[in-house]
Amino acid sequence: MDRVDTCRQAACDAISDVEPAALNEFLTDTLEAASMTPGVLTLACASALERASANATANATATATVSETESETESDATAGSSVSRTATPTELNLEAVAHHAAGVQLIYEGLRLTRMLAHEEPWAETTGDGRADLEILAADILVARGFYLLARTDAATTAVRTVRQFGRDQTLRADATTADATALDANLERDVLELAVCTGATAVDAHTSSALLEVASTVAADVGASFPPAGECIPSRSVLEDAVDEYEPERERQQGRKRKRDAEPDLERPPTELTTDRVTSAGDP
Repeated sequence: MDRVDTCRQAACDAISDVEPAALNEFLTDTLEAASMTPGVLTLACASALERASANATANATATATVSETESETESDATAGSSVSRTATPTELNLEAVAHHAAGVQLIYEGLRLTRMLAHEEPWAETTGDGRADLEILAADILVARGFYLLARTDAATTAVRTVRQFGRDQTLRADATTADATALDANLERDVLELAVCTGATAVDAHTSSALLEVASTVAADVGASFPPAGECIPSRSVLEDAVDEYEPERERQQGRKRKRDAEPDLERPPTELTTDRVTSAGDP
């Protein structure tokens, strides 16, 4: 199963228990038709950071082996120096971190749907618009389920910031010029890709790479206010791996502890059992 299929399946699994059937069908259809760019970037960043970690570990081991043998005999030193200093490429277990990617994808789809409804205002000309009611409920559920998947991760704070910024941007958009409105809309894609990088790092217990954030910013500038299929905009593996900062395990552990200490005290975590009969609006600031 490739990354696109993995993300889509994980996202669909996360909403599989939603009822009634009509709502579940709408959610599933939405995810089936969606670009999986946010989720795939999450997996791609996790993979790049995982490989960087493996390389750093292998290089450290090789260096230690050479040092040990050099202290014994000249011949052993020669043998030890032949130890490979490049890690054997490792493939990320996609299924192991797919729920992180699904969390990012669900939050984006919910906010994207909310943005569409805010622009179209389907309630302005008709009353009792059942389709619009279904769509806004679906948007709330998508965001809520996305939060549920990320709530116990270091990416939760970034997810909260993404939703809050979306609410502010859409409020500002009401009085903005056409050019400014377009830019404000595109902020969602930019912020979600930043969330994807952060979540990918969290999934493999790594720090968020500033170089990967720059890659995400470049992608966001290219796509604007909508994502094409993931294969058309996600950078290649080599580009992402080249962008990864040098992996430093001790620095990583320290930054991980700092992120936990700096987590927002008012962060609202979803309940253990998430219900779908009442969820907070995705557009609330």
